[in-house]
Amino acid sequence: MLKLILSDSNRSGNDQELTLDQIARQGAQELLKKALAEEVNTYLQDHETSKAEGGKHLVVKNGKGKQRTILTGSGELKVEAPRINDRRVGKKFTSKILPPYLRKSPNVESVLPILYLKGLSANTFSEALEELFGGQVKGLSKSTIHALKSSWEKDLDTWRASQIEERFVYLWADGVHVKVRLGEDKKLCLLVVMGVTESGEKKLLAVHAGYRESKTSWNEVFSDLERRGLRAPLAIVGDGALGLWACTGEMKLFKKTKELRCWVHKMGNVLDKLPKRTQPRAKSLLQDMMNAETENDAYKSRKVFEAELHEKFPKAVDCLTKDWKALTGHFSFPAKHWLHIRTTNPIESMFATVKLRTKVTKGAGSLKMAETMAFKLMKEAEKKWRRIRGHDEIKKVLEGAVYKDGKLVEAKIDQQEIA
Repeated sequence: MLKLILSDSNRSGNDQELTLDQIARQGAQELLKKALAEEVNTYLQDHETSKAEGGKHLVVKNGKGKQRTILTGSGELKVEAPRINDRRVGKKFTSKILPPYLRKSPNVESVLPILYLKGLSANTFSEALEELFGGQVKGLSKSTIHALKSSWEKDLDTWRASQIEERFVYLWADGVHVKVRLGEDKKLCLLVVMGVTESGEKKLLAVHAGYRESKTSWNEVFSDLERRGLRAPLAIVGDGALGLWACTGEMKLFKKTKELRCWVHKMGNVLDKLPKRTQPRAKSLLQDMMNAETENDAYKSRKVFEAELHEKFPKAVDCLTKDWKALTGHFSFPAKHWLHIRTTNPIESMFATVKLRTKVTKGAGSLKMAETMAFKLMKEAEKKWRRIRGHDEIKKVLEGAVYKDGKLVEAKIDQQEIA
C-alpha cells in the first residue's frame, strides 16, 4: 500500500505515516465540514430579514447535532452537522447535503447489487466492503444488508404494480445472462425492457427472470406491461432472439410497431460464420451498412458483401439478408435517433460490469433476489441517463410525420383537389 511520510519537525526521529486512503478520508472530512457550514450560512443569509416583533431573528444557528458516522466512498467520516432553529410557522431547515438519519451515501448502497450479481453472498458483504472503504463497516452489518434487501424487494413489487402513465416511442428489449447469481442453468436469464418517453427520457420498464428468452417468458413480460397501461410504441429494438419476435408478432399491442434489429448482435452473428482471415474485410462492410447515410447506400454495401462472400460463405450472407428489413428500419425515423435505435446498447452497457465476467460461485442465487438486485442497479443508473439526441423531433414522429433516410418528408397539398 502506498504511504505518505510526513516529517514532524517538532519531534526529532518521529515520522508520521499516512496512507493515501487516510489522506483522502481526512480531505473528505474537511470538505464535508466546509460544505455543511456553507449550506447553513447560505440559509441564514437568505432569511436574514425574517424577524419577530422586537427585532429578533427568527432563523438562527442552534449549535451542532450529535456526532454520527457516515459511510462514504472515502470511508467512514465522523460528522457533527450544524443545526438551525427556524421559528417561522411551518418552516424547518433540512440539510440537502446530509439529510436526517443518513448513515451511508447512495453510492455505497449501489455497490451492493453489483457485488451480489458478481456472486458475493450477504454473509461476506461486510468483509468485502471493509476492503473497499476501510475500517469497520458498522453501517452495513449482516442484519442491515438483509433489511436493505427486503426493502428493495418491496420496492420492486410496488414498481411492478404501478401504472404506466407516460407514452413510450421506442423500446429496447434484451435477455441478460447473469449466470453467476441465477444458478448453473445456462438457459435462465433476466429479461429487461427499457423505453424512451415523449420527452426523450430513457426509463426502465421491466426486469423479469425468464427462461431461454422464450416466447412464453416474453409474453409474460409484455402482457404485464400492457396490463399496467403501456401503449404501443413505434418501434422495438432487439437482437435475433426468436422468442421475442414470436411474442411481439402475435400481440395486438404491437400490430403497428416496427421491429428493429440490433446491428451489434447481427455483426457478431455474421462474423461467427466466417473464418478469421475474412473477418476484418467483412466487418468493415457491415459497419458501412450500419453507418450508411441512406438506405440505398446500405444496400450497395450489402451487394458488395454478397458478391465477395456468398459463393464461399453462404450462411454468413443468409444470416445478414434474412433480417434486412428490420436492420434498415431505422431509416424511416429521424437521423438523430439512429444512434439510439440501431442497437440494444443501453441495456448491454448497463450490465457490462457484471455480465459473464466472474466465476460461478457455489450455491445458486435466488431468482427473486437476482431480479431485485438488477432492478436496484438499473434504477440507480437511471438517475444518470440522459435524454436521447433529437428528442425535440419525437412529437413529430408520434403525430405521424414521415421520414425517409432520416429526413422529414414534407407533405404536399394537391391544390387541384382543394379546388
